[in-house]
Amino acid sequence: MSISFKPLSDRVLVETAPAEEKTASGIFIPDTAKEKPLKGTIVAVGQGKKEEPMTVKVGDSVIYGQYSGTEISIEGRKYLIMKESDIYGIIG
Repeated sequence: MSISFKPLSDRVLVETAPAEEKTASGIFIPDTAKEKPLKGTIVAVGQGKKEEPMTVKVGDSVIYGQYSGTEISIEGRKYLIMKESDIYGIIG
């Protein structure tokens, strides 16, 4: 997927993972009770800072804080833009 957005400095653009639809035991979760997903996929990465190069890259699956980032809409899709420091780690 090609996106026409390039984050600046140490910011990344994250496509959030869809919220869980049902529990492990098979109970469906209503929209009002769904939790905000805390993981997603990096779709765009800034250049980093001169003294701090970026450690994540496009395609990485990451976990981030519950209140991290700012929700934005690009080409009709919703994303989060956040600083790399708001990312806790890369998934597997």
